Amino acid sequence: MGKIMLEDLLKFKFLSSLVVSPNGGKLAFVVHEMNKDDNSYNSNIWLYDTTTGSLSQLTSSNRDSSPIWLDDSRLLFVSWRDEKDRKRKEDGEPLTPFYEIDTSGGEAKRVFELPFFVERIKKIADSVFLFTAVYDHKLGEFWKLSAEEKEKVLKALKDEKDYEVLDEIPFWANGAGFTNKKRVRLFRYNVQTQDIIPITDEFSNVEYISDSPDGKTVLYIANFFKDVMKMPNDLFLYDVEKNETVKLTHHDHFMYMLAEFIDGKVIFAGSDMKRYGINENPKFYVLDISTQRVELITPDFDLDIDNSVNSDCRYGGNRIVKVDGKYLYFVSTQWHDAQLFRLDISGNVEQLTFETGSVDGFDVSNGKIFFVGLRNMKLQELYELIERQEKQLSQFNEWVQKERYISRPERFTFNTKDGTTLEGWVMKPFNFEPGKKFPAILEIHGGPKTAYGEVFVHEMQLLASEGYVVIYCNPRGSDGRGNEFADIRGKYGTIDYEDIMQFVDEAVKRYEFIDENKIGVTGGSYGGFMTNWIIGHTDRFKAAVSQRSIANWISKFGTTDIGYFFVEDQHFATPWSNYEKLWWHSPMKYADKVKTPTLFIHSDEDYRCWLVEAIQMFTSLKYHGVESKLVIFKGENHDLSRTGKPLHRLRRLKEIIEWFDKYLKANE
Repeated sequence: MGKIMLEDLLKFKFLSSLVVSPNGGKLAFVVHEMNKDDNSYNSNIWLYDTTTGSLSQLTSSNRDSSPIWLDDSRLLFVSWRDEKDRKRKEDGEPLTPFYEIDTSGGEAKRVFELPFFVERIKKIADSVFLFTAVYDHKLGEFWKLSAEEKEKVLKALKDEKDYEVLDEIPFWANGAGFTNKKRVRLFRYNVQTQDIIPITDEFSNVEYISDSPDGKTVLYIANFFKDVMKMPNDLFLYDVEKNETVKLTHHDHFMYMLAEFIDGKVIFAGSDMKRYGINENPKFYVLDISTQRVELITPDFDLDIDNSVNSDCRYGGNRIVKVDGKYLYFVSTQWHDAQLFRLDISGNVEQLTFETGSVDGFDVSNGKIFFVGLRNMKLQELYELIERQEKQLSQFNEWVQKERYISRPERFTFNTKDGTTLEGWVMKPFNFEPGKKFPAILEIHGGPKTAYGEVFVHEMQLLASEGYVVIYCNPRGSDGRGNEFADIRGKYGTIDYEDIMQFVDEAVKRYEFIDENKIGVTGGSYGGFMTNWIIGHTDRFKAAVSQRSIANWISKFGTTDIGYFFVEDQHFATPWSNYEKLWWHSPMKYADKVKTPTLFIHSDEDYRCWLVEAIQMFTSLKYHGVESKLVIFKGENHDLSRTGKPLHRLRRLKEIIEWFDKYLKANE
């Protein structure tokens, strides 16, 4: 059995967009794999027949995604298989081409296109769809124009391509580029008449759309703003038949996360953000539309509604909320696992999955549950949940288990000085020999409100295959253990730093094969902040790799897509209210103390932690004579390690390994 290789990443398959047919007979989902030659990802739709248990590939253009069922045999999906469509998109024209295919046989046929970049579409009636799409004020009501008028507008935009005019914040978004005066709007489309009707206004950003159990009403969550986007949003009900919208917002300062119908009532989740800020875990409420009465039904629920378990082996999105019958099903992170739960109208929460790992997304029909998951240290596969038992349905990545050595994380817990229980893991290297010592690398997750678990992470497996012990933990600030544990506002670099350093002490003490004189440290985003912080507060680590990091909270406030509200929320300070506090928590303040050789990895389109963060820290270290290097990835964003171009992802890993080898294996 061989070790995990760098280029194994090119052979992994990633599963997304799982949808069950109305009768539960078939599953449609997208399989993604890397295309090294084109430096891109191939995406095709696959089917699973629940009756025969057979898997089959349905499309093969390598450019298909976002399937939805029109009925029990027909799928609607997005495809960029036509070169002319791709050229129009490259030239700046907003469009999304939709195709239809009969899953019992036949070729896909193009049925319509929409003059937008569509984010989500759902069927309401035989000829009626609702969809969300990016609305650009520069284009105006582009969908109403004639072909000649559209050409003029696009030419005018092309003439303006060298300029960006900004008059609001945020003015850009990670992964989306400049977003000034762009909004995600909700529209209605009639296929027969080809009428497109906007439901939301041009300044509202739609953040969530519910399912429509009767085809007559839909719930949606939207955030209206001009000049400055604030965090509170609003809940609305749209009447399809009357083409009317009613505002259901029950609280002036509330962040709605989701809203769905159960038994004619609205069940929604969210928080007022008063006690724990913007990252406060939501609670569930029931709204009776007829009486406007709102009832809190989960007063003791203290988990996020999300999958926060870190992995670099996912691509594409999956559903994490769905109503079926009298239950709302959702994914939530509990300690180091992301599991599936369901909730009834009375507020009873029931956990449905229990295996260690991550439920990455699911769908449910008439009580039959299917999900995409990272289970038992395997890469993503398709599963069915039958009476609390998980049945694996696919074998897309089974070759990894058969052909590669997989280092299984060994979990241990310990108590901090103040009595808080923490968990951490140690992964043995590929060439492990009892009695021998090995260099180690400390990995620190982002967030900070995410979590590490026992799932397949290619980066960690690759480091283990290269002879490193990999160690990681979930310090305070991590998700999965309630609001109080996750709340490190105003404390960045204090209790979280102490937790991590105590974890390293515990790991070295418990595992004698760790060479405490050859430990490196790396992390991205918040993990990049903590890497920068660590090297300014201790010389314990012999090398560091700081990725998509934060160096200066003052500059982050004014330059990133979330900076102006995230920094104030997390530090209780702005550059004007408490400049000194923001500087005290900034790693750059301590850069003159750094002795650790450090590699900085950053993307030039990372608008979550902008490139200036890495540049500032790199410059500071160079100025003070510290061995350092900055590698900038052009055309990539904050998600380089997860969704970056294949060759860029390989180069990133190569840079990391070479840096650690240089400083941790120099005398071998």
